[in-house]
Amino acid sequence: MLIITKRNAPEEALDAIKSYLIDHGFDIHQSTGANRIIIGVIGDTDTLDSREIEALPGVSQVVRIRKDD
Repeated sequence: MLIITKRNAPEEALDAIKSYLIDHGFDIHQSTGANRIIIGVIGDTDTLDSREIEALPGVSQVVRIRKDD
C-alpha cells in the first residue's frame, strides 16, 4: 500500500499518519519529494481500511498494491 500526502502536508499530519500505521503493527518506508511524501506500508495491508486512512489529515490518496498469487 502507498499513501500519498497532500502538497506540503504539515509535519503534525505526517507524524499522525506514521503513528497510525506503526500502532497497527506496520513498518513504513518514506520517500520525500519536493512537494509530497509517499509512505510505503510494509506488511499484510488487507486488514487496513483505505477509507479510514484517506480520512486522516494530510492524506491525498491511498493506493493498494495487489499481489498476484
